[in-house]
Amino acid sequence: MATDVHRPVSPTVTHAVQVEGLTRSFDGRAVIDNLRLDVRPSEFVALLGRSGCGKSTLLRILAGLDRDIQGTVLVPRRKAVAFQAPRLMPWKRVWRNVLLGLPGKPTRSVAEQALTEVGLSHRSDAWPKTLSGGEAQRASLARALVREPDLLLLDEPFGALDALTRIKAQRLVGELWQRRGCAVLLVTHDVEEAVLLADRVLVMDDGVIAHEQRIDLDRPRDITDPRFAELRAGLLERLGVDTTAEAA
Repeated sequence: MATDVHRPVSPTVTHAVQVEGLTRSFDGRAVIDNLRLDVRPSEFVALLGRSGCGKSTLLRILAGLDRDIQGTVLVPRRKAVAFQAPRLMPWKRVWRNVLLGLPGKPTRSVAEQALTEVGLSHRSDAWPKTLSGGEAQRASLARALVREPDLLLLDEPFGALDALTRIKAQRLVGELWQRRGCAVLLVTHDVEEAVLLADRVLVMDDGVIAHEQRIDLDRPRDITDPRFAELRAGLLERLGVDTTAEAA
């Protein structure tokens, strides 16, 4: 039984996300075990961890999609999530997909504004099946942005994209975050992506936040910067990846 679940964060608090003593169990096994997490307003946080460590479970809890928990979870009332799969409805045109789930009767202009922001206004009337992988992911981002979120949750949104499209999508998310100023929590397996985008990188292990790394690099970031490489190597080691061969 949850002691305090998903109360909206008060405007007077200094964190966009506050989690205390969070536990989520499946069949008697704690996937998340007494976890604590804070994310400040406008902060970009990346969450790394091995498969099965609980990253996506945590994101689903923050999104309000999983409430069978114990502990305290405080998040903004205005939040949005984008998953690795864009989850577009194939029988609705792109602009109608962007408005899915919005309360009231939002007009097409609301969708058009968000599509323009992600560089997809020219595909507004397209059917989802005609979109490329990158275009579909941008449509998913537009659907998140129309909610004017104070917290944007991203669950490996670039994982299915090819290398070049992934780089463009990463750059787009960085620009959107700087323009919007909302807090972002990005779940990813890509250490380089985490260092490229985040203010702070968290490593999750055995259901808790096991390590925190602040990324004090100027933006835009240069992956050839020795400090970037050093941060990347340190995080890879935290994840159990041997980087000695890389350095040789």
